[in-house]
Amino acid sequence: MATPSASHRKSQVRQNENDRSGWLREGSNVPTTIANTIAPTINLRFEPGRLVLWVNLSGVHGVYFTGPVAQAVTLARLKASPKIRMNSPKPISHHFTVDVEEHFQVAAFEQHVARSQWDSLPSRVDRGVRLLLELLAERRAHATFFILSWVADRQPALVREIAEAGHEIASHGTDHQRITELSRDAFRESVRDSKAILEDVTGHTVLGYRAPSFSITRDVEWALDILIETGYRYDSSLYPVRRDGYGFAGGERDPHVLCRAAGSLHEFPPATIQWGSAVLPAGGGAYFRHLPYTLVRSALSDAERRGVPGTFYIHPWELDPNQPRVSVPYRTHLRHYGGLTRTVPRLRKLLATFQFQSIAHTLAVADRRRVRGTSGESLALADER
Repeated sequence: MATPSASHRKSQVRQNENDRSGWLREGSNVPTTIANTIAPTINLRFEPGRLVLWVNLSGVHGVYFTGPVAQAVTLARLKASPKIRMNSPKPISHHFTVDVEEHFQVAAFEQHVARSQWDSLPSRVDRGVRLLLELLAERRAHATFFILSWVADRQPALVREIAEAGHEIASHGTDHQRITELSRDAFRESVRDSKAILEDVTGHTVLGYRAPSFSITRDVEWALDILIETGYRYDSSLYPVRRDGYGFAGGERDPHVLCRAAGSLHEFPPATIQWGSAVLPAGGGAYFRHLPYTLVRSALSDAERRGVPGTFYIHPWELDPNQPRVSVPYRTHLRHYGGLTRTVPRLRKLLATFQFQSIAHTLAVADRRRVRGTSGESLALADER
């Protein structure tokens, strides 16, 4: 039998038509990566922008190669054996989340804009929200919108518009006050009332919560028990990073279940990236605007390699470069207003590269699999439509 040509062999490592990862490029500069894993044999997997080659070493540990190393080893192996196993699994659908608040309600403005002034300031939240709805619709993506009940009280039609577009409505609390500044009773009132207001506006049950400024820290873990007691099924507040103002250092990076005295609560942390022993924030917001786009892209790609959905977040005001300027110190001004013109182009690129769904959808898939008796504890599920 004639040996197939190298070009024919190359064609065998192309992705299928439904895989969005792109073609393997000759001369890729992606560095070789070595990691411990379990790999039953040589196994090819396509990921965004690269081909990954897994090689079993001992039945317990293995290595994987990317870039030109993967290409060279793959072609050599194809020549040696036509039985190489191709694996193009269902793509992971990540979580696209939006923290719905006005441009003047951010934590960085607390010392400069009093809450008593809020009703006298121009509202612009609808501009960013409607642009987000357009961007999501272009890619048939769905999202979770964590909404302040302060906004829902004043713009119920906007909240219904989000829900009618097929997106999940979840709670961002009442008035963007950080949990570290609230008593237990005040927090309970906030999460109970905001849930009730959003449910009354939309007619749908609210399942999820995200704390303003990711402010559930190690010092206020009691907030998790109150969420369970007030009927929430999941939280998305525990940012497993070390940072001034927020952070749940040492927390798990991937979706998981928290076992608390009050019961269980699903947790969906914002996306991070690991650099040596350090875990760095890479979930969105200012990191998406100010730092290279590859940071968030790499965090989501890394989540896919682990077989889990990453959680991305953005705010409507980050799509509004013409918002009125508040007089604040230079550093605060730069952080809030810098990079606003980059947001929309980067969002288009992100939505074209990855698949996104709401957190509620992931939770529903997990529930269906548990009912069917599917084994496994992870909430890291490929899309199931």
